[in-house]
Amino acid sequence: MRCRPIKQKDVLITGCSSGIGRATAHRLRADGWRVFPTARKPEDLAGLRNEGFDPIALDLLDSRSIEQAVDEAQSRSEGRLTCLVNNAGFGQAGAMEDLSRETMRAQFEVNVFGLQELTNRLLPRMRALGEGRIINISSVLGRVTLPYLGCYSGSKHALESFTDAMRIELGGSGIGVVLIEPGPIATEFRTNLVTYAQENLTLEKGHHTERYQADLERRGEASAAQSFFTLPPAAVAKVVSHALSSNRPRRRYRVTWPAHLGEWLRRFAPDAVIDAAMKLQAKS
Repeated sequence: MRCRPIKQKDVLITGCSSGIGRATAHRLRADGWRVFPTARKPEDLAGLRNEGFDPIALDLLDSRSIEQAVDEAQSRSEGRLTCLVNNAGFGQAGAMEDLSRETMRAQFEVNVFGLQELTNRLLPRMRALGEGRIINISSVLGRVTLPYLGCYSGSKHALESFTDAMRIELGGSGIGVVLIEPGPIATEFRTNLVTYAQENLTLEKGHHTERYQADLERRGEASAAQSFFTLPPAAVAKVVSHALSSNRPRRRYRVTWPAHLGEWLRRFAPDAVIDAAMKLQAKS
């Protein structure tokens, strides 16, 4: 798709405590962007300062925090902030029958609703300036769904739809909307899955208890070991840099071979084949 070139290279990046967000902040700074990285925890903000950034506090569960972050970023950019990388999010593991309404709501509040509220607060200024670029970080699990990650996959499926709608609605405005779908990336995602499962699931005797215990132990041990197809966060950061700078970015980018396979399965494979493949993947 054709996009207007970005005149002022200022960008707000969410979820920069580690992983993809942190790598993207470093990559874009090296590419000449003025980066406004965000994080929620004070210790993560301090870590970003130690690396030479001037971060902004942001909690996507809090509308007031979103408002303050946007005001701060626009003030620092003299009202010309037109680029946003929506990376912040988390994964909630658990069988669908074991997830409380509160737990499911928290997953969508961060991964979808908070993300969109932040985007909506930046859009009026982008429209006024006639340019902008919104990069939404989704997942291969926004195309296919893994068992025991249905809630997380659901939030990414929703993000895919939100992004598609926004891209079409903003056609002709000068604002480009790009979706990036990573596969396995060497981040703290697996470790955080264990943390959120322990916090939000009842691990006492139930239908899935044995599976949870085995899976939590396996994921904890596997967090340091990565599969053959896993890429470093810098691989996603490179794609983000291209999507921001190109005058003709793609609508979707897939990072890692499994991300391409997931798209192929969704397009061409029968549901029974997808079910079998996802069942095998969940055991790996």
